[in-house]
Amino acid sequence: MSIAVFSILSVTTFAAAFIQGALGIGFALILAPIVGVLQPDLLPVMLLILMLPLNAHVAWRERAAVDWPGTKWITIGRFAGTFAGLWLLAALSVHELDLAVGWFTVIAAGAALLAPPFTPTRSAAVGVGVFTGVTETATGIGGPPLALLYQHAGGPTLRATVALCFLVGEVMSLALLALAGKIAAGQMLAALCLMPLVIAGTALSKMVHSRIGGRGMRIAVLLFALISGAYLIVR
Repeated sequence: MSIAVFSILSVTTFAAAFIQGALGIGFALILAPIVGVLQPDLLPVMLLILMLPLNAHVAWRERAAVDWPGTKWITIGRFAGTFAGLWLLAALSVHELDLAVGWFTVIAAGAALLAPPFTPTRSAAVGVGVFTGVTETATGIGGPPLALLYQHAGGPTLRATVALCFLVGEVMSLALLALAGKIAAGQMLAALCLMPLVIAGTALSKMVHSRIGGRGMRIAVLLFALISGAYLIVR
């Protein structure tokens, strides 16, 4: 990795960690496209490793607000989706996977704009878990479905629950990728070099996360989902 590439990834990693620490979403969808352009061989492993301390910190910081029943059912679905994600990583092209994830996200976000407030159900949590397991294992991106599921929850509940679900799921994905022989030393070294930027961005987010929630939080989540889905389709 050249100094120029490392510098760009360092700045992007710091910004992405700050945004996810504040909102509860956004790290992968900010960083993954940049990595995909500059150093695609680092995906998805480097991304998954970098998100471990980020999500551990956010989940612990707001642990009192975790939706434990929802986390349980999302994790059950995520376990099944992880195996499907590994298969898709080998079977589909990046272009095909981007289109599928992008269109699903845009449609889901559009429906959410018109739907009345709702509480996440068990079946919805399992379905989102499966889908997230597929997309995050294959691409490193899994935020939009979880964000949409908790769009009507308070800011602390969204941040803490999504972070905990991500943390458990990332461990699953990395374990399966390791067993499949898809983790390289270069990916781990790159993650280690960028880890201080993740820690710094997450620490800085403590200054603003308590001020974010309510209607503004929901709008931010829906805009995030629409823009990220459109990006994946265009890419």
